[in-house]
Amino acid sequence: MAGRINDEDVKAVRDAVPIDAVVSEYLQLRNAGGGNLKGLCPFHDEKSPSFQVSPSKGFFHCFGCQEGGDTITFVMKIDHLTFSEAVERLAAQAGITLRYEEGGYNPAHQRGERIRLVEAHKIAAQWYAEQLATSPEADTGRAFLADRGFDQAAAQHFSVGYSPQGWDHLTRFLRGKGFSDKELLLSGLAQEGRRGPIDRFRGRLMWPIRDIGGDVVGFGARKLYEADNGPKYLNTPDTAIYKKSQVLYGIDLAKKDIAKASRAVVVEGYTDVMACHLAGVTTAIATCGTAFGGDHIKILRRLLMDNGSARVIFTFDGDAAGQKAALRAFEDDQKFAAETYIAIAPDGMDPCDLRLAKGDDAVADLVEPRTPLFEFALRQIVGRYDLDTPAGRAAALDEAAPVVARIKNSGAQHEVAVQLAGMLGILDTQFVVKRIAQLARWARDRGGKGPAPDRQQRGAGAPQPYATPGRPGPRGPALNLRNPVFATERELLKLALQRPELVSPAFDAYGVDEFTAPPYAAVREAIMEAGGAESGVEDPQGYLVRVREAAPDDAVRAMVTELAVEAILLHRGVKGVDEVYAGAQLVTVRRRAVERRIRDITGRLTRLAGHGDPAELAAVQNELWVLQQYDRTLGAQGAAAL
Repeated sequence: MAGRINDEDVKAVRDAVPIDAVVSEYLQLRNAGGGNLKGLCPFHDEKSPSFQVSPSKGFFHCFGCQEGGDTITFVMKIDHLTFSEAVERLAAQAGITLRYEEGGYNPAHQRGERIRLVEAHKIAAQWYAEQLATSPEADTGRAFLADRGFDQAAAQHFSVGYSPQGWDHLTRFLRGKGFSDKELLLSGLAQEGRRGPIDRFRGRLMWPIRDIGGDVVGFGARKLYEADNGPKYLNTPDTAIYKKSQVLYGIDLAKKDIAKASRAVVVEGYTDVMACHLAGVTTAIATCGTAFGGDHIKILRRLLMDNGSARVIFTFDGDAAGQKAALRAFEDDQKFAAETYIAIAPDGMDPCDLRLAKGDDAVADLVEPRTPLFEFALRQIVGRYDLDTPAGRAAALDEAAPVVARIKNSGAQHEVAVQLAGMLGILDTQFVVKRIAQLARWARDRGGKGPAPDRQQRGAGAPQPYATPGRPGPRGPALNLRNPVFATERELLKLALQRPELVSPAFDAYGVDEFTAPPYAAVREAIMEAGGAESGVEDPQGYLVRVREAAPDDAVRAMVTELAVEAILLHRGVKGVDEVYAGAQLVTVRRRAVERRIRDITGRLTRLAGHGDPAELAAVQNELWVLQQYDRTLGAQGAAAL
């Protein structure tokens, strides 16, 4: 059984790996103000960025789906790892050797399954690449690449390899590295033979497939010999680390340029990706043996940030299969906020063949956006009908109109409807426009009133979890942050978590009952359990971790993360987050607590008047006088009176 990772090592890993560096491996981050970064959440679909990262605090939080935590939590959630596996992965990146408290450090037995499978793929990729570079048997593979314009340097850049024709060359090699037969079968690198595991890939050219974080998770293998009865391309089967519908070949090389240029080029094969990158089109990626679909779109959207200038260009072969693939891509077109285009070479060549025939410039020119994908899809539909006859035009409209009606943006829908009328040769443009608008209404009606407006379109920057009336909080009734009482309490808690030096030690004297919003009271209690804001001044690195650990449940823990990440609000005329601003929040929360107590005592006096015990009445009157004097002092002296 795996030993528990030493707590000091966990802390060292958490401190050593910046959270923004880890998150930016998976999505594009932009400045959100206040030292924070923002991007499209990788844990749910959204159109505007509500996912924020605080590098200084080491936390992330999504104001849309409420996911949040530290660097380790992010890696656990994004790659579906256990806590130990996430720590081990980050430790490997940081060069930290972990200690295990039960049984000592034994990597071969104590690393998680995913870590082991990824490591097996990494070693296999290196071994395959060595075979291609040095093995005489790999001449066939080297010749194949050379015929397509790829030299040894290109093969090395893309880590292309070669799998020998024998039954178990890789299997025996990995056994020698300490991997069990079970691990080799689970990884997909081996399969069951008559006498035990044998290599899955034999006598093939090998392309390692990496996830967006850069780990090798599978392979694409191209047949080289006529005697091979298998398919032309053979991919790793779905495993614990590889799902073909969720990976894009080349994404590890292209992601930074995709984010920088707000442009992605989707090609059909591994050699097409190589050709594009070598021709300077470094935003090219490809699917791995499956059609481009919804999970692929999620990957690209996080990199493109779905801004108005983003472009996705699909390149498909000019044959019937390529046209069919383009139409499938169009079915998901509305999942992009980016504009989608199609690029097909006039002679139908793919980027690899085009580079061979006409050079790098021709490839670069091919992927310049020209034909919108919707226009291509409509022309394919319209082209199947005889537009010289009224019946042909009517039939073409019947098939094409529902396609246009799916376009969500009403302005774009109208524009495309006008273009469709021109394609069909229908002079009455308004007839086509009205027909499509009618179909769109019917589609909405069949779905009821349609989906509620996307909360991110209403404004992703504002804190959502307790800002919407009717939405329940972690503890207690629904909250509305437009209530200034709650808003001030929220600001004070953000200061206590993010800038404890500005509110300590006064904050630690505040009772839980001074926070009227139940979730905020729970956070105040967690801060108290963690040693108070003063402990955040003394040990700022471990402070937020302690507060999160002190939270009684996941809901309160999520609120702590949210408040630790959310930018501190500055009202007009406020110069910055300083002692004056912090003091104002402290005083406002305290004065409101005093005012509530004064109201309670005033009501008690009313009940006691005329028939109450004189001694009790005098005591209550005295308490009321003291509170009133304290309230006046707070109003006159501010934070100095705390």
